[in-house]
Amino acid sequence: MANFQKPKGTLDILPGESVLWLYVEDIIKKQAELFGFGQIRFPTFEVTELFNRGVGGSTDIVQKEMYTFIDKDGSSLTLRPEGTACVARSVLENGLYAGAMPLKLYYLANFFRRERPQAGRSREFWQFGTELFGSENAEADATVILLANSIFNKLGLKNVELKINSIGCVKCRVDFRSALKEYFANNRELLCDTCKGRMDTNPLRILDCKSPSCKEISKDAPKTTDFLCEDCETHFNKLKEMLNGCGVKYEVDTNIVRGLDYYSKTVFEFINESIGAQSTVCGGGRYDGLIEELGGQPLPGVGFGMGLTRLIQSMKDENLLPEISTGANVYIAPLGSRAASVAFTLAEELRKKGISAETDLCSRSIKSQMKYADKTGARFVLVLGDNELDSGEAILNNMQGGEKIKTDLSIDRIIEIVSA
Repeated sequence: MANFQKPKGTLDILPGESVLWLYVEDIIKKQAELFGFGQIRFPTFEVTELFNRGVGGSTDIVQKEMYTFIDKDGSSLTLRPEGTACVARSVLENGLYAGAMPLKLYYLANFFRRERPQAGRSREFWQFGTELFGSENAEADATVILLANSIFNKLGLKNVELKINSIGCVKCRVDFRSALKEYFANNRELLCDTCKGRMDTNPLRILDCKSPSCKEISKDAPKTTDFLCEDCETHFNKLKEMLNGCGVKYEVDTNIVRGLDYYSKTVFEFINESIGAQSTVCGGGRYDGLIEELGGQPLPGVGFGMGLTRLIQSMKDENLLPEISTGANVYIAPLGSRAASVAFTLAEELRKKGISAETDLCSRSIKSQMKYADKTGARFVLVLGDNELDSGEAILNNMQGGEKIKTDLSIDRIIEIVSA
């Protein structure tokens, strides 16, 4: 018999864990909708060229990490490595740019990158993401940051810190890029091999490198904020004004550039150092040129991606995840075939009324049924035998409080007790 195991870098999220994920996802959805965002869903795979153009040919994602395959018709397809390019493609293809602006979209989806698996980083991972199109104002940047911040607050997280930066626009990055190239050229021998190649393609990416030597060299590199044009500086100052006005704490960190080519002006990250090396829980920024890069008319955009695995790990570290039972509200334990038939029908009647209910499916003894009900976390157990059927009355055992409540076998009475 084959002993199959999940592929390297993937996760099994089992029922006891998935109920916590659903709890977190429900809060995320409610906060997104509170801010006026609507859910979008998109394909698991897209044409490869979308990511080559949308994410950037010089990024690690495109160069090293994408899961790409050739379809039977000869076309190149790629499992989605991130969400922004997918959403931008959908906005263009479905003409959403012609509707009311700003356009606010969110998604909860899994993505795929062939990275080195480690704590907080897997090859299949889940993200909550937002994209806001149609506004070039700093208020839009502040809105998505406030949404992310509201989620952390709603979940009760205390150790998450916001860091922001501006990497300028195409116009003011020319001088910054030149200054970076000159600086890193003087330290070329200390750069990792990957960053030596980035000097000509995209020197900004060196600032995002996780190599210890590159991080050390980057500390004294020219700062993006020293090269901002008047428009970008005004935009960044307005963003800080908005965050200050809403009481959001932040730190300006000029080493934050984000790892994707489409970013411009605002970039930001929410960091939780307590979860280890992969400490970025949420990251995003502005991408005013992305839609144009994909063949559309200029349409400014801003958004973020929030890693659910790291978010949930942060909640575990702060003991914020609630105890959530996956057991039924009522477990009906039958004694004998006559009772088993009645119990099966009774369980279905309870479910029709919105009460989760289970009964024995394995012909077990009453002792084994009680053990099962206890293990699964059932709140109430109703023991049903011939005596109970003949009298029309039974005992409903409260498994949490210990009370034994006498009841008739009417659906309404049972619901009254378990709903109290």
